[in-house]
Amino acid sequence: MTAPVPRLEIRNIVRSYEGRRVVDDVSLSILPGHVICLLGPSGCGKSTTLRMIAGVEMQDAGTIHVDGQLVCDTVFRVPPERRSIGLMFQDFALFPHLSVAENVAFGLRGPKPEQRARVAALLERVGLSHHIDAYPHELSGGEQQRVALARALAPRPRIMLMDEPFSGLDNRLRDGIRDETLAVLKEEGTSVLLVTHEPEEAMRMADEIALMRDGRIVQRGAPYNIYNAPADKAAVAFFSDINVLTGTVRGALTETPFGQFLAPGLPDGARVDIVFRPQHVGIDFDRAGRGPNPTALQGTPARAVVERARFMGSESLVEFRLDHDGQVLKATVPNVFLPKTGTPMWLSVRRDRCFVFPSGG
Repeated sequence: MTAPVPRLEIRNIVRSYEGRRVVDDVSLSILPGHVICLLGPSGCGKSTTLRMIAGVEMQDAGTIHVDGQLVCDTVFRVPPERRSIGLMFQDFALFPHLSVAENVAFGLRGPKPEQRARVAALLERVGLSHHIDAYPHELSGGEQQRVALARALAPRPRIMLMDEPFSGLDNRLRDGIRDETLAVLKEEGTSVLLVTHEPEEAMRMADEIALMRDGRIVQRGAPYNIYNAPADKAAVAFFSDINVLTGTVRGALTETPFGQFLAPGLPDGARVDIVFRPQHVGIDFDRAGRGPNPTALQGTPARAVVERARFMGSESLVEFRLDHDGQVLKATVPNVFLPKTGTPMWLSVRRDRCFVFPSGG
């Protein structure tokens, strides 16, 4: 059985500015109807990659293919308007002097009745048919975003490129607009490449995440796998707060306040970081200087005192200072848990939720 042809494929793309590679040997493919997110911090090369795919910029090396056909290398180049690629950006860029219907129809060709029917169908789909004759200044930010989506979808692009399209929206609107947008894109069968620096947005929308750093893709996979099997310490930290214990390998083991951790494949004397998230720190009460017994899953408990506790809405964040070496660790607890500063407690860390990396990795 032959593998499906990717709707979009980029191979070994390179782009440099003033001698610095801002996109460094990036390869990526998207199947028809799938959503892939390029996730990474500002300046990592995400938007530059998007602009090269759109045809706004030329790559220094590598090729871009749509449905198996070459659209761009360093010599040959299909013009942007002939690539069947739609674009959505943070700035919706609606034409203020055109009505909603005229904005949506802007990229359409063919008989006027057919254009009007396509516009009406898309506005119905995004819940704005009652605003068909309104103007952009009469709409809210969320409504303008949906008009921009309808306009981008009107020519039936095979691929949609989205560069931080929701970052200008109010937080209360954002989740609903994201979900509505994703539903419409899925109904249209459009392949989507979404650029964002927000892990929550990537997890919410993407079938697959490509984590980008310093111009390169450092890890790619389903959201669950990226989150639970990170490539390195920086990948863990990009998705959440982290705690880090640093130790030295002796006989493939590292000694910590929470007992020994396996460090297979690393030589004696190597420094390692044991990384875990605040939600995976267990908390137990102090019983006259004693804590719970060690277990295979939780390891050895370590005594600590409360430094600070804050209620964050859906959870509480508690900072502890370990008796062992004075290191401060964070723990999150669902609902309200606000122990007083100086309260002694015992902490444990789930072994199956810890990641061991060479220090500095």
